[in-house]
Amino acid sequence: MQRRDFLQKAAALAALPVVAPLVSSSSMASPWAGRQKKPLVVNGARLNGWLAQFDRIGRTAGGINRVAYSEADLAGRAFTRELFAQSGLQLRLDTAGNMLARVPGTDASKAPILIGSHVDSVTDGGNYDGPVGSFAAIEVARSLAEQKVRLRHPLEVVVWQNEEGGTIGSKIAVGLLTPADLEKVARSGKTVREGIGIIGGDVSRLNEAVRKKGDIAGYIELHIEQGGLLEKASRQIGVVEGIVGLRWFEITITGFSNHAGATPMDQRQDAMLAAAKFTVAVNDAIRSESGRQVATVGRLNVTPNTTNVIPGQVVLTVDLRDLDQNKIDRFTARFEQIAREIGAATSTKFAFTQLVNSAPAISDSRILTVIESSATALGLSHQRMPSGAGHDAQEVAHIAPMAMIFVPSVGGISHSPKEFSRADDIANGANVLMNAVVAADRVME
Repeated sequence: MQRRDFLQKAAALAALPVVAPLVSSSSMASPWAGRQKKPLVVNGARLNGWLAQFDRIGRTAGGINRVAYSEADLAGRAFTRELFAQSGLQLRLDTAGNMLARVPGTDASKAPILIGSHVDSVTDGGNYDGPVGSFAAIEVARSLAEQKVRLRHPLEVVVWQNEEGGTIGSKIAVGLLTPADLEKVARSGKTVREGIGIIGGDVSRLNEAVRKKGDIAGYIELHIEQGGLLEKASRQIGVVEGIVGLRWFEITITGFSNHAGATPMDQRQDAMLAAAKFTVAVNDAIRSESGRQVATVGRLNVTPNTTNVIPGQVVLTVDLRDLDQNKIDRFTARFEQIAREIGAATSTKFAFTQLVNSAPAISDSRILTVIESSATALGLSHQRMPSGAGHDAQEVAHIAPMAMIFVPSVGGISHSPKEFSRADDIANGANVLMNAVVAADRVME
């Protein structure tokens, strides 16, 4: 559908009557039963206009640079604050520096449905990773108010701080930030401790930002896919069944440095040769069975790293990810076995150090159902899929039901100046988000 046709359709749908009274949770398999004949739509032109304006903030010759706690990040947060105000949302800053606004529901006893994302970027990144979900959440709240739709649950919009530096804002919100995390240095050169103060938070009162189980009825985050599965499958919406678990290793391979010309090939303890064999073997192992598991050897440090000396040591990293925890454990054991075999064959020694170990975050089945039903009602093709990247949703999953909605990334490109999602896809995602929120309001406790 061309953009002009889409906007004409959106305007027509926006004029439809307000939704009928709530349906019971027994209608979860068909959340549209007994309600309006056509789903609600956001103002897609307005949402994409916000994104176009935001593209100017932090843009440099290398891409978007709104890294956390930088001047550009502060400017981006100021822009976002203005969007809250324009949309009639009363902004509250928690002690972590997260931006929040709540729309009351008809039942004050209900916990809120939370929607949102982040607006900080990586170094030399793009304009869509984060802002699409954050601005869509603001737009959903605004469109619901304009169309006089009120939920049972309160609706809460959140813009998390410093997602790209380790999901800092959401990690604080679920009580998982450690003292060591506060001393980490963001890409802006500021520590997290310093950054929280810069954006208006209060490190001495971080406990006030923490939420416990039961405080949130459910969390839905719209995001660009950051991969190419949707585009390849010609699907308009990704229904994220979970965020993959992540395990990082640093592996030290120790051989023996010796003269490159005077040492016969059969008398070498070449750490670089062992590293090369291991890298290929990891790739072969991960591809040896069906599934969406991935593993990456991403960094090698070679010692002495000299042309005429046999490498005596190599330190490399492995990034292993999958949605199945058992598979992560199994491949970990397989990589260790591969290391023992290569070590014996090359007269080298392998030592594993685990750097990161995060469990998969599985999406809530009820929210998945309403996302799929919403996409279907809007006439949008969709598929279930995992998220191979980390998101704030994986932190929220520690205390609340969650799920995510993906929209296509052109070329599967993200964390790059070439990152791009089409305006129609962004509007589609926001429409699914809005209708999923309305439907979730009927099925969540």
